[in-house]
Amino acid sequence: MTLVGFYVVQAAEPQARLSVAARLADKAFQRGHRIFINAANEAQASELDALLWSFRPASFIPHGLHGQENSESVAIGWGQEPDNHNDLLINLQLGIPSFFSRFQRVAEVVTQDPSSLAALRESWKFYKERGYQLEKHDL
Repeated sequence: MTLVGFYVVQAAEPQARLSVAARLADKAFQRGHRIFINAANEAQASELDALLWSFRPASFIPHGLHGQENSESVAIGWGQEPDNHNDLLINLQLGIPSFFSRFQRVAEVVTQDPSSLAALRESWKFYKERGYQLEKHDL
């Protein structure tokens, strides 16, 4: 069954979600995981694409937007089916994607803005009511 981790950031700005996603992707990639990052929309996906090339000078994360070159290990989508990815889903949408259960792990990024908090509290309830193992990580 899918393991769901909630990564709670003590910041409210939207950039915090992207920074945490980049850190999670970097750590998971270094451990050999294949990652699908589910952005809120195409603009956020493009912003995250640029961030992954530059967020840490000492790291290199080969990645691409969904369906593009270099997206085999780390793909960034915005609601599309994740093709061959089923290892780690980093979900940046405020809703739960229909394909979440095909992944071994799901990472939900929680920031302190009211809409994020409300939506992710509902996500926590959804996963809990269905018996998924939950973890909370304060960052």
